[in-house]
Amino acid sequence: MKKQLRKINFWIMLALDCLLLLIVHFLAYFMRFEGQVVGQFQNILAVLPWLLPLKIVIFSWSGLYRGMWRYTGLPDLLNVLKASVLTTFMAFGSLVVLNRFAGFSRSVFILDGLLTFLFIGGLRMGMRLYYQRVFGFSVAMGRVETISHRKKLLLIGAGDAAEKVVREIQDNRSLPYEVVGFLDDNYRKIGNRIHGISMLGPIAELHETIAKTQPQEILIAIPSSSRDQMSRIVELCRTSGVKYKTLPGLGEIISDKVSIKAIRDVSYKDLLGRPPVRLELERIDQVIHGRCVLVTGAGGSIGSELCRQIIRFQPSLLILLDSGEENLYQIEMDLRHEYDFTDYLTVLAQVQEPDLLEHVFTKYKPQVVFHAAAYKHVPMVEQNPWEAVFNNILATRRLIETSVLHRVDRFILVSTDKAVRPTNVMGASKRMTEKIMQAYCEAVERAELDQARTRFMAVRFGNVLGSSGSVVPLFRRQIELGGPVTVTDPDMTRYFMSIDEAAQLILQAGAMGDG
Repeated sequence: MKKQLRKINFWIMLALDCLLLLIVHFLAYFMRFEGQVVGQFQNILAVLPWLLPLKIVIFSWSGLYRGMWRYTGLPDLLNVLKASVLTTFMAFGSLVVLNRFAGFSRSVFILDGLLTFLFIGGLRMGMRLYYQRVFGFSVAMGRVETISHRKKLLLIGAGDAAEKVVREIQDNRSLPYEVVGFLDDNYRKIGNRIHGISMLGPIAELHETIAKTQPQEILIAIPSSSRDQMSRIVELCRTSGVKYKTLPGLGEIISDKVSIKAIRDVSYKDLLGRPPVRLELERIDQVIHGRCVLVTGAGGSIGSELCRQIIRFQPSLLILLDSGEENLYQIEMDLRHEYDFTDYLTVLAQVQEPDLLEHVFTKYKPQVVFHAAAYKHVPMVEQNPWEAVFNNILATRRLIETSVLHRVDRFILVSTDKAVRPTNVMGASKRMTEKIMQAYCEAVERAELDQARTRFMAVRFGNVLGSSGSVVPLFRRQIELGGPVTVTDPDMTRYFMSIDEAAQLILQAGAMGDG
């Protein structure tokens, strides 16, 4: 309570409650005596000096001033109802003891109790509606459900994601969880409640809190946490001996719909992440906005994420080219249903088909080409080297020739760090595509090609987390099976980036490159 006294919001809510309670008592007399309240002023003045403080004390005792009003739900309204009923009974009891209710109307105090619940509860729901309209908070009333064999769940984080998790647990009776509390490093939240559940302390006190609450699982509900913060939290959870999970990152959550169904084990992505890349959005927008963009390998791991990033800049048409039917269908459904983007064209074909390329370029005239189609799995390509020649080298040359012929503005090649002094077939094939691209770039600069104006760029990547050629899933599977982990050398240092970061860097290169 001492912390509450230092908050301006507490005093604002207290003042509003006092004003409403005064109005409620006058309104109860007004309704009982049909507007004839002049003769009742003596009774009103005799009761209000002790009834108003009594209600405030009971409200405080019931926890009505410890809630975060933007998250008002059914537990808070139940507390208002309990407080209203209690004040009515105490008012009745006080008047019976003082003067056996002589000269007072019993129905006035019954009306006072009903109006108190409606006005005080309405104020708190009004606060929630206000935050929903202004700040986008959802308005869903929580239900208190009883489930046998619930697991005690401790939440790390007390923000929007944690609130939605609690609300969904309360809404969905099939979820066998009971939230026992929150931990958060925002000291201003400590002592408050969300949907009737208390903020227990800072994250550093995890072990002490576990000893008090005895949770069976821990949920890390900070989807926007940095790598360092996530590493610190995971280390605390690991040493606690309690099973722990996390919500996915914001990039994995569509339309900000945080769901309890999205809970998963802590991933290597959470620990190997880096601060988000800062893109030159205006520069990228100038390259893509209102233009026709072609992405080859659009159904692949990097190509599909590249398409999701491109639509943010509103191209006039996005051409999705891929030889895999299932992958192409999946990215099409994502764009249409998840992102509500319909300005696209799917082309199920191989880049090596000259007639098809000619048809697409002639009819739709793409101005920006992102070439992400390639074989990139090192051991597989090593066993099938001529497929790398056919799919990586010859296909790229065919696409470059067609792009130059149709005066594409920008051609961005997705390459690999293995093209630097290549020691395997895959790296050698990608290095060859770079050399072909450089040859055409030099020819354009020497004006050997009539009316050519295509600018060429290449982007090299290392290990992209979650991509089809990444070594990380292999390492994880080997660890799950008990080892051994096959590494090239004990002193090997590997560098990683996420798929969305790789796609963003491709866009950045396409915008800043000048040939």
